[in-house]
Amino acid sequence: MWAIRGDPAIALNLLARAASDAVADHVFGVVPLFVLMGQLVATADIGRDCYTAAERLFRRLAGGLGVATVVANAVFAAVTGISIASAAVFTRVAVPEMLRMGYRPAFAVGVVAGSSILGMLIPPSLLMIVYAFLAEQSVRAMFLAGIVPGLLMASAFSAGILLCAWLAPSLVQERPFAPPEPRAAEGGSAVPLLLPVLGLVLLVLGGIWGGFFTATEGGAVGATGAFAIALARRRLDRAKLWRVLVETGEITASVLLLIVAASLYARMLALAGLPELLLGWLGAAGLGSAGFLAGHVSVLLLLGTILDSTSILLVSVPLALPVAQALGLDLVWFGIVTILAVEIGLLTPPFGLSVYVVTGTLADPRVSLWSTFAGAAPFALAMFLVLLLSIAFPGLVLLPV
Repeated sequence: MWAIRGDPAIALNLLARAASDAVADHVFGVVPLFVLMGQLVATADIGRDCYTAAERLFRRLAGGLGVATVVANAVFAAVTGISIASAAVFTRVAVPEMLRMGYRPAFAVGVVAGSSILGMLIPPSLLMIVYAFLAEQSVRAMFLAGIVPGLLMASAFSAGILLCAWLAPSLVQERPFAPPEPRAAEGGSAVPLLLPVLGLVLLVLGGIWGGFFTATEGGAVGATGAFAIALARRRLDRAKLWRVLVETGEITASVLLLIVAASLYARMLALAGLPELLLGWLGAAGLGSAGFLAGHVSVLLLLGTILDSTSILLVSVPLALPVAQALGLDLVWFGIVTILAVEIGLLTPPFGLSVYVVTGTLADPRVSLWSTFAGAAPFALAMFLVLLLSIAFPGLVLLPV
């Protein structure tokens, strides 16, 4: 800004305005509230209950524990909104059980790393909230648009696991699969284990979609509900509550600082005339919306190898939005396509953040970083196929609001 205007005072003034304008709005309360809900849910061991319930349903299928991990991740994603939280929780819960049942280590960690990305696609998603603010779109509309792609992604993962267990069982298990005997201690239905999380999902997302409260108010309701569940389960004491609050503050501060920087970045792009330059170049090249989308997705996939998801959104969206608007693209649909492309980066080397989290959390000498990347590669491919389907069939995303 200093270089463009030639005056440091103007640059500093714009920085101050960006800091206040970007976050001085009550709607940004949705960020710490949903983060707090996710932290409390993790503390209450709801992720373990989701996995236990899914395991009871699928453990007698070849590859069933992999499917159970995907299903549990999908349910857990509906109350966390952060992929990294899912990766950390299910590394501790699902991987040891899969290894005990004779699954290959690379497959076990690959399933956890791959299915953890559902946390950013199935609402409530932190990335959807960030995109909604950047694009000035409804958070509710973004949440609604993420439902079908999220369920489609979970279905693609599950189908891929079952197909692999059927056609190439040696890639899944170290020894031939034998259905385990029913456990006497299991007893009864898996439904009671899921009641707390399903009740929280119905309360928060049902309230938002039903128009009973805004997304920010939904975050407050969800955090309160998660707090009550953690207390009822006796999983929360003063030390744990303090740790939850500190971690919530750290995540929130990092996100809001990035949003402030993105606001200044967007102002700089507007002053520099870069969006107009890009539009002129696209017009001269005659690429149209298809060419723009191909270029946009390619850049996001490339950025995913070196940056985290939130940073990619904040760098790319202010530049791409004016072009998408000029081309007449629906910005909610464009947001889901963007998030899908960005999320693939969580599984691609060298900066696949979910892969690093899973490997670091497990700390097992049998599992190297590159074996986790190899195990997660089929899931990255499935994500890319769902991305192509979402681009080819916008109706999968644009549900009636």
